[in-house]
Amino acid sequence: MRRVFVSALVLSALSVPASYGTVWAGPLQLTPDANAALPPDQNGGAAQPQQQRSAQIQSNLGGGFIELLFGGAAREPMIQRPFQPLPEPYSRGSQPGQPDEEAQQAALTQLSSNDPATFAPSSQGDMAHPPVDPKYDRQLVDYRSEEKPGTIVIDTPRHFLFLVQDNGKAMRYGIGVGRPGFTWEGVKTISAKKEWPDWRPPSDMLQRRPDLPRYMAGGPENPLGARAMYLGSTVYRIHGSNEPWTIGANVSSGCIRLRNADVIDLYNRVQVGTKVVVM
Repeated sequence: MRRVFVSALVLSALSVPASYGTVWAGPLQLTPDANAALPPDQNGGAAQPQQQRSAQIQSNLGGGFIELLFGGAAREPMIQRPFQPLPEPYSRGSQPGQPDEEAQQAALTQLSSNDPATFAPSSQGDMAHPPVDPKYDRQLVDYRSEEKPGTIVIDTPRHFLFLVQDNGKAMRYGIGVGRPGFTWEGVKTISAKKEWPDWRPPSDMLQRRPDLPRYMAGGPENPLGARAMYLGSTVYRIHGSNEPWTIGANVSSGCIRLRNADVIDLYNRVQVGTKVVVM
């Protein structure tokens, strides 16, 4: 019975009229020949359109299982889409959202430069820190003092550093000062100036914070920031900070900190031997 059924299938497939221009494309697969002549319609008219011809060929396959076996399901035409280049990060071999090595190196070089513009003062905060009050931005103000021009006056309670100028003026900077128990008063002089200073925490600080490193090379991550001015023989300094949001607060162990842009500006205006009055 199985042999009879298979034989019927083969004979049904081979019974497709040759005049319809079908050719063998492979075992048990019939494909219409696009170059074959189209048969005239039954009324003797012109050649049938290609769509009608394909439908007639499929109907001659016997329908049902035979048509599915040899004719197959109707296929949608292939659509050719224009070539679209990959996004630029892929074309450079980078992963999305990650800068390439050249961009990272350029950013590091800029951050490590001595250009004051790299450290422009800002009152804006970020996701983790509140904005700094704009009153702590560097500005020229009226200031009456008995101190000579060029003297630094540090107003600890108000968190301001004044560089006395001529004609009753002063350049005012916002500062961070010592925490309760670490503030001090006195008159000192600038004994040394250093750019991108190294940091060696004093022994009393290490006793309080044994987790601190014993030494840290100068750089953008250094707590002393971009510049430092050392006050006499003490452990105190006027220095920059990599935490600009602490300006206007009592945060240090007695040092006077400024934003990096401000400490660079002050550093360029004063000399070794400058008088510093801390109130």
